[in-house]
Amino acid sequence: MALIGRKRPALQSPPSEPDWFLAALAHNAEHSDIEVDDCRIHLRTWGSRDLPPLVLVHGGAAHSGWWDHIAPFFSKTHRVIAPDLSGHGDSGTRAEYRPHTWAREVLAAAHAEGPAGRPSIVGHSMGGSVASAAAGRYGEQIDSIIVIDSPLRDEAPEEARLRDRKRHSSGYQSKEEILERFTPVPAQSTVLPYIWSHIADQSVRRTPEGWFWKFDPAIFEVRMGRVPADEEKLERSMAEMPCRIGYIRSEAGLVSDDMADRIRSMLQLRGPFIELAEAGHHPMLDQPLALVATIRTLLEMWSIT
Repeated sequence: MALIGRKRPALQSPPSEPDWFLAALAHNAEHSDIEVDDCRIHLRTWGSRDLPPLVLVHGGAAHSGWWDHIAPFFSKTHRVIAPDLSGHGDSGTRAEYRPHTWAREVLAAAHAEGPAGRPSIVGHSMGGSVASAAAGRYGEQIDSIIVIDSPLRDEAPEEARLRDRKRHSSGYQSKEEILERFTPVPAQSTVLPYIWSHIADQSVRRTPEGWFWKFDPAIFEVRMGRVPADEEKLERSMAEMPCRIGYIRSEAGLVSDDMADRIRSMLQLRGPFIELAEAGHHPMLDQPLALVATIRTLLEMWSIT
């Protein structure tokens, strides 16, 4: 899940931009659009088309720019593709949103911008549910998926609050005013300010009516996850997925200890379950290099097995 809510908390971190962050942003993404089911889908891409495809899927109310400082770390080994799911970022909107539609968008992005090989898909929060939906429907076309801190419930607890909030009906009068409302949901104790500023700046758009967020509030009508009664079905689904699966839990994220045990049990020998120490629900905001190292390790392990 992404953001918006009350005024942002104090950002706790060094104020300057480190060299690794500046170097990552210097690898500017290529921007393009594709059509999927009569909707324009915006893409960011990095790396050569000859490399294996790696698709990065953002969370709810977020956008592909959340990966700007992450994707370049993989551009030497992969063709990295980050779509704005419909209803998010710079993509078009739909009359209604469904997990299987977003899953088709992810596969279409991989096929349009990557080589002929099967993609690996990394999904954060709601994006992890989209990656799982893609694996369930199109697993034969996918090499592997990595799910980041996606909870096992019918909705993440913050979704109801954001859904009820909807959009500011008249827009905000200034960019400064709207950015003051930009905050991670759920809140986390540490947010690196240079990452925060970069993402926040790309999360708003100006219209003649004022400043608005780059997402359609109707996205929160989608039920992404499963309730406990569906765990047996989910366990069977995981066992039957033809692609490889990895799960990354943020230690201070949305997934409780009990839920983590259930996920670990469901995976069994299907794939690794890894915890990011001290990470909040949005590890790209507080533990970006640990997140990069973990994803790199999984991809490397799978490449030689």
